[in-house]
Amino acid sequence: MFHIILRLTMILGVGLGLGFGLGADRATAQGLAGSSTSDWQPEPQTPTGKFTTATEVKPILTATKSAWLALREYDGKDLLYFTQLLAWRCGLHEIQFAVNGAAPQLLEIEACHTDTAQPNAMKMDSHLPYLSYDLGSVNHVTVTVIYDDASTDSAEFSRKDILMP
Repeated sequence: MFHIILRLTMILGVGLGLGFGLGADRATAQGLAGSSTSDWQPEPQTPTGKFTTATEVKPILTATKSAWLALREYDGKDLLYFTQLLAWRCGLHEIQFAVNGAAPQLLEIEACHTDTAQPNAMKMDSHLPYLSYDLGSVNHVTVTVIYDDASTDSAEFSRKDILMP
């Protein structure tokens, strides 16, 4: 079922212009984004019809919570995909994640392209939708999203729950 949801998400994303170039040769850990919620203020929640507010993206991410992450063994690496979250990032303030109980990190995300017809499109010239880890090393991942209205949601995933065939 997970595989079907991931495929549908990717097909929908491609149809919306969210091209998914998933070449493993460009996989790198993006590290900390440097974002801080302490001096940040929630954004206005006037729906735009372009899915750029928490009001618009929260129902989608809530309904697809089990598909927030995917894990793929590829070319001797574990590739941890955040594609579902990144496809709706314009309604998010930040994404925090922790692998195997380590300290939470901020996922560096591509800026929204609000001056275009498709603000959530992923150009992927500076940010990829996945992080690379040693093969077999990702066993458990915790994710917290902070929406741009300052609300939060979290999920925990075990390797078996997100591993793609």
